[in-house]
Amino acid sequence: MRNNSGTGWLLAAPLSFVLLVFLVAPVAMIVVVSFWGATEWSIYPAFQFDNYAFLFTSDVTYRVFLNTFKYAAITWVCTLLIGFTVAYYLAFHIRTQTWQIALFLLCTIPFLTSNIIRMISWIPFLGRNGLANSALVSWGVIDAPLEWLLFSDFSVILAFVHLYTLFMVVPVFNTMMRIDKSLIEAATDAGATGWQTLRYVIVPLTKPGIMIGTIFVVALVMGDFITVRFMSGSQSSNVGRMIQNDIGLLQYPSASATAVVLLITVLIFIGTLLRLVDIRKEL
Repeated sequence: MRNNSGTGWLLAAPLSFVLLVFLVAPVAMIVVVSFWGATEWSIYPAFQFDNYAFLFTSDVTYRVFLNTFKYAAITWVCTLLIGFTVAYYLAFHIRTQTWQIALFLLCTIPFLTSNIIRMISWIPFLGRNGLANSALVSWGVIDAPLEWLLFSDFSVILAFVHLYTLFMVVPVFNTMMRIDKSLIEAATDAGATGWQTLRYVIVPLTKPGIMIGTIFVVALVMGDFITVRFMSGSQSSNVGRMIQNDIGLLQYPSASATAVVLLITVLIFIGTLLRLVDIRKEL
């Protein structure tokens, strides 16, 4: 028993060292710096709550966090609808595993390019003189170009959905593929309609995959800043952009405090999801 215990600790030591150096230590440093002070020309070590006091007493903070939650919620709904539909079609309407794999890989082709390239590709399409407005005007659907297609919340959410839908498709599809098909046949034999089978059999059994996809999508959206910057034309903001602005002004303690609050918010959200659904069997 002692030898086995020692071997286990020895095998876990390299990974533990990597996590300690590249995860725990940076986060700890951010927490420490969040209590430091800063002036216009210097940063000095201290233990004070000025950064957090300013953060929680500013109306801008609440508006930015509310905007971040709005982006995360709308993106989550859109990615869930698209991701669940794609995964359902691949899992239950494609009969052969070869075609399932082929079509799934087809869905991943756009994600072989950089996020920046895929995001910026929307700009010439959504612009005032872009392909979308030109087509709508030429078809007589609209009389003048639509201004809200680009540099708006619509374009930000569209880019988010485009960038992160795959993170919802993968876990949902993986969970659906594990569903015993005999359960679907039993529901059909019992007289259940397609909607009833979906609601009472497929959706409950797919909850772990939905939760994993939710964690991926929400965490990525709340930490993203470059998409909001480019797709809103710097007319909107989220927590990531607020941190970026502080870093650009060399206000590292303020940026660290904001990052700590964001991290705690995301961890509370993930902890709540983990209490609702046991996703360990899917990992």
